[in-house]
Amino acid sequence: MKKDTKKKLHALDPRFRKRFTELMSMMDESISLLYEAATHDEKTGLYNNKFFENMLEMEMEKAKRGKQKLSLVIIDIDFFKKINDTYGHMKADELLAQLAKVLMEQVRKSDIAARFGGEEFIILLPETNLEKAKRFTTRLRNAIKADNMLSKHGVEVSGGITEFKKSDTAKRLKERVDKALYQAKKQGRNRFETK
Repeated sequence: MKKDTKKKLHALDPRFRKRFTELMSMMDESISLLYEAATHDEKTGLYNNKFFENMLEMEMEKAKRGKQKLSLVIIDIDFFKKINDTYGHMKADELLAQLAKVLMEQVRKSDIAARFGGEEFIILLPETNLEKAKRFTTRLRNAIKADNMLSKHGVEVSGGITEFKKSDTAKRLKERVDKALYQAKKQGRNRFETK
């Protein structure tokens, strides 16, 4: 609360001041909850695609101006339909949430991880070149293998990796990373390819 607002509140009747302070606190909490709901995916807790799209544009602009590296990674769970059919939708949702948790343990605070849709995740890696992005995906695959719940249910991922080029639009960058993902699927899955 601002200093002048606190000063004005102090002049009020103590009972009214207490109630007003409680209402302000409830309002702050409601705004936080609304922000969380508007920017995050409810099943995984990761950012949602809309928030990701806004951040992608901003990070691309920063990379253009500052000549910084920027990489994009897309991940898709291999044979997710089979997982759904074998274990049911509730377990599949648990596995999505667990994969998101493992993913969040691997990203830096500056990285932006989002649920792209269904069983796909997308990660924006600011100030990261292609080689560092490859190392990130290796760590991620190892973390997925090491996770008891994911390995027990045979969860493996395929993915694409690409690095931002100055001539890129957001669409072109996402199309390129998607092609790399498709190539990983075509090459036998459980791998990452670059474009």
